[in-house]
Amino acid sequence: MLNMNTNSNSFKLFLLGLMVAQNSSVVLIGRFTRDSQKAEDLYVVNHLILICEAMKFFLSCILEYNVTNGMLLKSIKENIIDAPLDALKIIIPSLLYLFQNTLLYVALSNLSAPLFQVTYQSKLLTTAIVSVIMLQRRYSVKQWLCLTTLGVGVAIVVLSAQGEKPKETDADKPEQSMFTGLAAVSTACLSSALAGVYFEKVLKKPTSDGHQTKAPVSLWMRNIQMAFFSVCIALFNLLTNYGVNELDQQKPFMHGFTFWVWIVALLQAGGGLLVAAIIKYADNVLKGLATGVSVVTSTICSMIFFGTPLTVQFVLGAVIILTSVFFFSNDVPGNKKKVESPSADESKPLADSKV
Repeated sequence: MLNMNTNSNSFKLFLLGLMVAQNSSVVLIGRFTRDSQKAEDLYVVNHLILICEAMKFFLSCILEYNVTNGMLLKSIKENIIDAPLDALKIIIPSLLYLFQNTLLYVALSNLSAPLFQVTYQSKLLTTAIVSVIMLQRRYSVKQWLCLTTLGVGVAIVVLSAQGEKPKETDADKPEQSMFTGLAAVSTACLSSALAGVYFEKVLKKPTSDGHQTKAPVSLWMRNIQMAFFSVCIALFNLLTNYGVNELDQQKPFMHGFTFWVWIVALLQAGGGLLVAAIIKYADNVLKGLATGVSVVTSTICSMIFFGTPLTVQFVLGAVIILTSVFFFSNDVPGNKKKVESPSADESKPLADSKV
């Protein structure tokens, strides 16, 4: 890719830039697609999620076909048909990611883009806690302090948002609830942490066929497995109208799919693959940095395009969060444990710490 060494900092910075652009674009365009339409003209979230996962499946197949030099069917046979129990492990993060995506669209429909982005940064704290529990990782006192101040920053942002005067809205637009939005973001953070840490564990640890230990399954094959299960789950939700209100149940498939909705679907599908690439070539620190920087970019864009008001408290909270993310990712504790991986040396992070 662009003749870059995948172990170089330049390549990791390139991934960082892509992640910032993807995060900010999904938030802003997703918010636009929800706000620019009347309730009866809105797309159904379950329809969008199905399209996103289908796109991710086909993109993963293309990438696996490329890395196996055209041996996609053989790879599917070896890693899915001949090893069904190993493939079934991916259904857990598939369920969690699908649940998370649904919650994110609920949050976007009830929160401003800056408030959504900043509050969603609390997933760094949640991910650290889940990593300690599931991966036995250790963090320095400085890192835990950064995570604590990050939580303070989130609280400041929430309090400042409660003091904002709501803008007059069209009666035909869906009603917004800050409580619903914040509850959706909080649950999405936990779901994201569980799915991400579990997926990292599965991705990096060797597999076994009962007789011998094998190298970890390829990144894109794991994405094929995850996307396949996600498509099945999304289809089930679609057929059973799970989580769909009465108005949306009356809408035909892909109702309200405008040009910008298709852009959101493509960005979401590409974002899923980008996250997997970051886990392989870097680590969760880079992912956290990208989402942190996207707070700034989405806030600036929201001011320009949506006229979102900014308060001193909001700016203070955002600065605290970004500062906490920066110092957290630049700490270099020498006693943290890593997931066992024969390819661990292949993915040195931008900062020397492993998150």
